[in-house]
Amino acid sequence: MTEMFCWQCQEALRNTGCTTRGVCGKSAEVANLQDLLVYLLKGISFWGTRGRNMGVSDDATDIFVAQALFATITNANFDEERFVLLIKRAVELREALKAAAQEKCKELHGNPCPGGEPDWAGWKPVSYDLDTLLSKAETVGVMADEDLDPDLRSLRELIIYGLKGMAAYLDHAHVLDVEDPEILAFLQEMLEATTNPKLTAEDLTGLVLKTGEMGLRAMALLDQANTGAYGNPEPTQVNLGVRPGPGILVSGHDLRDIHELLQQTEGTGVNVYTHGEMLPANAYPAFKKYDHFVGNYGGSWWKQKVEFDSFNGPILMTTNCIVLPRESYQDRIFTTGMAGFPGCEHIPDREPGKQKDFSSIIELAKTLPGPESLEEKTITIGFAHQAVMNHAGAVIDAIKSGDIKRFVVMAGCDGRHRSREYYTQVAETLPEDAVILTAGCAKYRYNKLELGDINGIPRILDAGQCNDSYSLIRTAQALAEAFEVEDVNDLPISYDIAWYEQKAVIVLLALLSLGIKKIRLGPSLPAFLSPNVTEVLVKNFDLMPNGEVESDVAAMMAGA
Repeated sequence: MTEMFCWQCQEALRNTGCTTRGVCGKSAEVANLQDLLVYLLKGISFWGTRGRNMGVSDDATDIFVAQALFATITNANFDEERFVLLIKRAVELREALKAAAQEKCKELHGNPCPGGEPDWAGWKPVSYDLDTLLSKAETVGVMADEDLDPDLRSLRELIIYGLKGMAAYLDHAHVLDVEDPEILAFLQEMLEATTNPKLTAEDLTGLVLKTGEMGLRAMALLDQANTGAYGNPEPTQVNLGVRPGPGILVSGHDLRDIHELLQQTEGTGVNVYTHGEMLPANAYPAFKKYDHFVGNYGGSWWKQKVEFDSFNGPILMTTNCIVLPRESYQDRIFTTGMAGFPGCEHIPDREPGKQKDFSSIIELAKTLPGPESLEEKTITIGFAHQAVMNHAGAVIDAIKSGDIKRFVVMAGCDGRHRSREYYTQVAETLPEDAVILTAGCAKYRYNKLELGDINGIPRILDAGQCNDSYSLIRTAQALAEAFEVEDVNDLPISYDIAWYEQKAVIVLLALLSLGIKKIRLGPSLPAFLSPNVTEVLVKNFDLMPNGEVESDVAAMMAGA
């Protein structure tokens, strides 16, 4: 017997699965509540897909499915109470959707929909106390069906983890009032598909690629939302030092949160710094007018236990990437959106027509000392697809002249394992005629290296957050058009992707849906890929694990 089972992230215990407590720090109770929530989302999807076929849908339910999936990604929410509320809301929305679908069925056919609904589409707890929910949760986890074919389980989970990553991007776009109803409906279609016993491994493999295709569409939607609200990122020198005075450190991914915080701190004497995946905010034109937006503090998410201590001021976690805080600064951490941690103050969602209220975090900042300096230097960011296209002539000329021999996409996530030093070593080993294209927090393994430039083009082109991997795909597509190449695999681009959580999974699936081959993935292949599923990916896409640094660099430079 195990207390839990989770294998959705790269740091799954022994690359097999966490069974007593997550390596990420989540308790068995939280892991099991997350399983139950996903189970109930499948129930919403049961009625959502059937209702939609009859013209019955509910916008609030559709976005709830995305937000609830988002809450279950790695390092997002560790709060049992929040998951109990999400589970209760899931049941309420499912029952309302069920009633509407049955009423519509009666209207159309004279009778309610036929019975025989599956458990996930009808189960209701006798109460919402923790013991009752956990008792049910123990029966619905990843390994609950011991007789399920391992390959089917693997493909179903691969789809679900891709949907979780996609859901994060959809919620970010929703916050900026940009939505695509077809993608929200797709979430439910795929959740429903993972319950269908008639689907074969071949069927599910096709749905994996369809998930990647829709994931690319979701990334494009978020790009539209971010640039529509805040302008196209610009090449920007970001200060990594500190300024005298109190400060607030903002981590995560939500640009609207940092925008509203900048507005509310203007003129207060409180400086605002970015951390982790919020670094790219420094490149958006809309934020540059704020004199108290002073730069980036620290590095990757997993170093926060040291960096948050030395920051001294309050920290706002806008999305995932929180790790178990030290007691020394836990009372300075605030969460918002789908992020959560027990004992940390949570900033409620904004009411219609209003901003979130960040007054409590601002008032605390005024009472605390400013941050201690970690380093004194600047780095260059802001090379999203529009910025690269603005320099397209110079890039194309450098390729034609042979000054740039190869682009290496080193996007994705960072993590704690020492094996991730591989990415630093690759960056250091690549010859001087190679350019790194990056997005996501994987860049913290090499973005402070002095690698120079090629004809004024930095050898590290940072496109932004993990969701900005879309920019790297757009850059590849633009180069294919410029060189009249029909197959992007014929471009001088190699892929050396680092993964950690589910947003990296959807990026990988998006690349596969485009037919991109010879992707190196590390520092280990996902535990949820069965040997047969791995074999299919290797055979069809030449997917491969990391090897030795020097041999991998030589192979990539040779196009292998």
